[in-house]
Amino acid sequence: MGQSIEKTQFTEQDFARFRDRLDNELSQLRKLLDTPGFGVGQPSFGAELELYAIDQQAHPVCCNKDILEEFQHPQLTLELNKFNLEYNLAPVAAAGTPFSTLQTEMETILQRLTKVAENHQATILPIGILPTLKTGDIGLHAMTDEPRYHVLAKALRDKRGSDFHIRIAGIEKLNLHWSDVTLEGANTSFQFHYRVDPVDFRDAFNAAQLVTPLGLALAANSPVFLGKRLWHETRVALFKQSIDCRMEDPLSMRLPARVLFGHGWVREDVHELFSESIYLFEPLFPLCDEEPPETVPPQLAGLRLHQGSIWSWNRPIYDPSAGGHLRIELRSLPAGPTPIDMLSTSAMLIGLIEAIKPFINSILPGIPFRYAEHNFYRAAKDGLNAKLFWPNIDANRLEERPVVEILEELLPLAATGLKKLKVSAKEIDHYLKVAENTLSHRQNGAIWQLDGIRALEGKLGLDNALIRLVQIYQDNYLQGTPISHWPKVK
Repeated sequence: MGQSIEKTQFTEQDFARFRDRLDNELSQLRKLLDTPGFGVGQPSFGAELELYAIDQQAHPVCCNKDILEEFQHPQLTLELNKFNLEYNLAPVAAAGTPFSTLQTEMETILQRLTKVAENHQATILPIGILPTLKTGDIGLHAMTDEPRYHVLAKALRDKRGSDFHIRIAGIEKLNLHWSDVTLEGANTSFQFHYRVDPVDFRDAFNAAQLVTPLGLALAANSPVFLGKRLWHETRVALFKQSIDCRMEDPLSMRLPARVLFGHGWVREDVHELFSESIYLFEPLFPLCDEEPPETVPPQLAGLRLHQGSIWSWNRPIYDPSAGGHLRIELRSLPAGPTPIDMLSTSAMLIGLIEAIKPFINSILPGIPFRYAEHNFYRAAKDGLNAKLFWPNIDANRLEERPVVEILEELLPLAATGLKKLKVSAKEIDHYLKVAENTLSHRQNGAIWQLDGIRALEGKLGLDNALIRLVQIYQDNYLQGTPISHWPKVK
């Protein structure tokens, strides 16, 4: 969805041609995967960070195009709403000090973006959902004026034929009808990319699906939306419902949502995930210029565009660069609170994936996929307070355990996985210690925000409490201290 789209009107012939193209490119992908040596390379990481632009009173500022034009950087892009931006970090090799390299780039860019934003009466903030958002801040007037977003809005609305219905029951309840897709733009995330060899993709992806709920619980940072205290990671529910184009009838609701955790463990390789996306989801954007048949490696632009319109929380990526390769995009983590917090959770997840990957197939019989999916939504709802189903391999039993207990037990395993990737010992200790402190202090972004609202609301009223909360969050974020050591709001 990040690529430029100029055409906004499509015919049935366009859709028919595009479906033929998808079938053809799926066959090309199969040939690639069967080619000896395809996609083999050193493990590497990359990331995308989505951001809010806000004013001194913690309200969103619709100035993303102004910042983009002044900043003049090819790795900075626009997002769905005018108060959001996304920065794409440069890929780095896994060996050595990848996380500190990414952290340095993030901190440098955030400082530069903040200076540019000041010229537009704004500042920059990484946070999963801005607590001060109001309904008047969102709507078509706030949507970035780019053809791809107009196409997305029209396609999803036309398929649904009625307003989007948001129902989230958490600490409080939200029941809202909305006429367009701009609620999705309330969500900002930190998306981490991990390059894997094709032969390892199945086991790595299944391991990622298994451990993602652990990272989501640890990183939760989105407990408030439109003044309501909802899930610890409200983004998960809001994203799914804000672009759900299924009609609210029994037949339609049996079809999968375009925002999803998945439909089962991968059995063979990445091809089945791309194939599944074609079987289950109608194209939204039937375009792409034809590429010359001799292109090596093939661009597979149609397949990549279609995959970009299906928002799985862990997404398979084919990239034609560097001779063609595969990545897993971990999409569930929220933006914020600080660069070190985001990279600490990512380091933990990557370490667990690598450590569990060799014996994942002995684990999977102990946790049917529906329990892994259940874990994902439990972690989103309750964060570090969640209880998850987890396989006890020694006892051959599926158990329900506190997520904090599981995380504390598995942190040494994450270190083992990172060592396999040749990440430096100092780097491993540094970033996993941040995760360990988050657990020992029982304080992530969501818990800090919820505690802060309780402390401020009685004195200031809810609206002013949320403004003050964001201002204190901003001060702490700028200091760069990990969330575990942020002082309690008083």
